[in-house]
Amino acid sequence: QAAFAHLALAFRCDMFTLQQRVQVEKRARDAAEENIQEELGQCRAALERLGPSCANVGCKEMLEQLQHNLAVLSAAVERATSAAEKLGAVHQEARMSRAAEVMVQHVENLKRHHMREHAELEEMKRLIQQNSRNRQLAETQGDEKQLVRCSPPAPLLQGSARRRVSIAVIPKQLL
Repeated sequence: QAAFAHLALAFRCDMFTLQQRVQVEKRARDAAEENIQEELGQCRAALERLGPSCANVGCKEMLEQLQHNLAVLSAAVERATSAAEKLGAVHQEARMSRAAEVMVQHVENLKRHHMREHAELEEMKRLIQQNSRNRQLAETQGDEKQLVRCSPPAPLLQGSARRRVSIAVIPKQLL
């Protein structure tokens, strides 16, 4: 329950600052990519400037190799950027998955607790109804016994039948 409360609070806080954090991270990523592209561009420009000064065939092959290496490096930077974004997304998914698992467990615990409470409530209702029926049965049997024990002679019974008092009217505490 405490973990659920902490996660709920964290989700609320995250939602409150999410847009700002997304913008900050996007600016940081864009700045890093621009810096890398600028550095690669400066290396290309330096190689272009070196090109005319190399008269030697071996030197020109070395410059071409360096230019090829810069192109490969540029593609590798793009792949690394993409992989970093995917890795960040997977890390976030792992965190969210764990948080969701904690929340699902909490909800399942609440459901089990609710089912237990509901079963206890139904059992108590059943026992109360059964006790009520037993009490009513005992009272009606007690009425019959009292009528048999206290029955007046037949001529008096006919005249007093209208005035008979029900046992249900007498409070149970007096019984």
